Formats: sequence, structure tokens, C-alpha cells
Amino acid sequence: MRIQLLSDLHLETEAFDPEPNPAAELLVLAGDIDSSWNALARFAGWPVPVLMVAGNHEFDGRELGEAWSALRTRCESLGITLLERESLVLADAAGARIRFVATVRWCDFDLFGDAGRATAMRAAAYYMRIMRSTRHGVAFDAEGVREEALACREWLATELAQTGDWDRTVVLTHFAPSLRSADPRYGAQPGTASFCNADDALLPLASTWIHGHLHCRHDYLAEHAAGRTRVVCHARGHARKGEAEGYDPLRLFEV
Repeated sequence: MRIQLLSDLHLETEAFDPEPNPAAELLVLAGDIDSSWNALARFAGWPVPVLMVAGNHEFDGRELGEAWSALRTRCESLGITLLERESLVLADAAGARIRFVATVRWCDFDLFGDAGRATAMRAAAYYMRIMRSTRHGVAFDAEGVREEALACREWLATELAQTGDWDRTVVLTHFAPSLRSADPRYGAQPGTASFCNADDALLPLASTWIHGHLHCRHDYLAEHAAGRTRVVCHARGHARKGEAEGYDPLRLFEV
């Protein structure tokens, strides 16, 4: 299946006009499209199906539980399929059945193991202040994010272990599944655990893993006993920081 992949567009501040690639079979939005949700209307009437996994900034300034329901309603009104702890099987032009397994997969701060968790959670306070979100009526802090992350991780592991009538599995998350996806500008530091999870053990259960969140681009193969899994991030990022230089919004990824 030929996928056009867009993420981290931040259209609440960025001047960017997404256009469809006429050769694509599917558009995937891997989160942080527009914190105001207004620019989601640009994808209404898109010539191919649109799948979306939410990013952390889709919840900026919002109550988490209420936002999920409202975002789903917003996406449905625009013909966008929002997936959260859900799977969907689609057939490509050649007849292959591809299972898409999707969740935000919030960060659990275990990227550097138990010993590094407390430091990673302290470093996350900066990002939580930017979001200004609440959960159950209180600040959506690192503890709350970790609780959500662990629920996502449990669902993801269970879902990926299922067998069924599909030819291959593509995972869609906003947060990255491995330290290998870390932004090379910052490397392995406590704040990196707010962007990457240690989900390397789940990689063998998918043929491709698509993520966003890191404002850089990756396309690498993770080798394992079962073969190899392709990990892709095609985030645009902020033009004012030079992150959009070299970005090709029409690039296609075959999965």
C-alpha cells in the first residue's frame, strides 16, 4: 500500500498547505496536526481514505476525556478515521490486507529503565506546562501521562499478539517506539523519554511502525530474530527552527 504520511504540521502556527499525492492509496496523519483542530478541515474531501492518530498537542488546553469524544466527532464530520486503541484492516490495490494498529502511546518514561524514570519524569514537567491539559479535573502531569501510557502499552501488546485474516501489520503511534528514533540534535538525555518509548520488544510483531512527535525524519530497519521491522517518521516540524528544510510532503511510503 502506498501511504502519504504527514505529522507534526503544527498548523496552529505554521504556514503550510497540504496537498494530496495522486499516487497515494491512503493518507496517514500521525499527530500534532493542529492544536486548534481548525486545520483538520483541510483534509475533508481528500481523494483517498484518511487515518489519524492523535498527537499530544491535539489535547493542548483541554480536559483529556472530553477532548477524545470531541475530537472523534470532529474527525467523523470531516471524513477522517481517528483511531485510538483500535485496529482497522484495509485492502490495498493489489488485494493485500493490511492491519493498522493505532494508539497515541503516550510516553511511560521507562526509556532508560527503572533507574532513569524519576529523572525523566522531572524533565517532562516542561512539556506538561506547554500542553496545559487536565485529566479527571486536575493537571495532566507526568504521573497522569504515565498512567495513560501504560494503558496504551498493555492494549498494544495484546492487540499485536492477535492473529487474523491479514497479510501484514502496520503500527501507528504518535510517540516513538525506540531510542533509535531520538532526535540527533538532543540525543539520549532525560527529556528524550518524553518522546521515545522502549517498545523494541514489540517491533517484531509489525512489519512497519509509523510514528511522529520527533521533529526530524527517520526511515530505518530494526533487525530482530523474526526478521526486521521498518520504522518511519516523516515529521515536518517548525520552519522557524529549520526543521522543515528538505521536507517532502508528497513522499510515498510503501508498506
